[in-house]
Amino acid sequence: MTHYTAVIVAAGQGKRMRAGKNKQFLMIGDDPLIVHTLKVFTQDVTCREIVLVTNEADEADMQELIDTYQFPKISLIHGGEERQDSVYEGLKAVSDRELPVLIHDGARPFVKESSIRHLVEKIEKDGAALLAVPVTDTVKQWKDGKLQTLNRDDLWAAQTPQGFPYELIKEAHEKARARGFYATDDAALAESFDYDVSIVRGSYDNIKITTPEDLQKATSYVEKG
Repeated sequence: MTHYTAVIVAAGQGKRMRAGKNKQFLMIGDDPLIVHTLKVFTQDVTCREIVLVTNEADEADMQELIDTYQFPKISLIHGGEERQDSVYEGLKAVSDRELPVLIHDGARPFVKESSIRHLVEKIEKDGAALLAVPVTDTVKQWKDGKLQTLNRDDLWAAQTPQGFPYELIKEAHEKARARGFYATDDAALAESFDYDVSIVRGSYDNIKITTPEDLQKATSYVEKG
């Protein structure tokens, strides 16, 4: 059974939530959003270490949650200006660099342990990989004043965790920093430097909480058990 390290990014301000505070502290049922996420990884015996990346203004509140819930194996560090900067700060804080590293959004509280297991197995076999699900909607591309319908069978919606051998993703981040290049996620960053990334099918329940509507869905999900 392969162990791994998790870098969980929770440093964003979540402006689209319009909550007036970091969305990580919004309640879903009886617990804050970030607590749901942390429980998945702290309860996974194959997760060796968790690096939780937060912004400096939220450090005290985040530490209070860690203490209240008695979460083990968590290192709390400050993030950067952009998500990519925060991930890089998290990578620098990883202690065991021989293990695969999974990069996960703190705002995805419903990732399944079985999905994580399959992802780690894929990383061990093929290198970099991410969770994703097939696109179910018809997707249109509008470019240069022309509408084109894309082949839905070829399209996947990316999720997190996204997992990598440590040195591979660290190198990709360092190359990006040297060039001032920012990608939409870590898989895209790896792709841009010609690293192959595989897909592991995830779950449609693994939603990212971004808007008030997402929070309502999450609350209903928890209430239904």
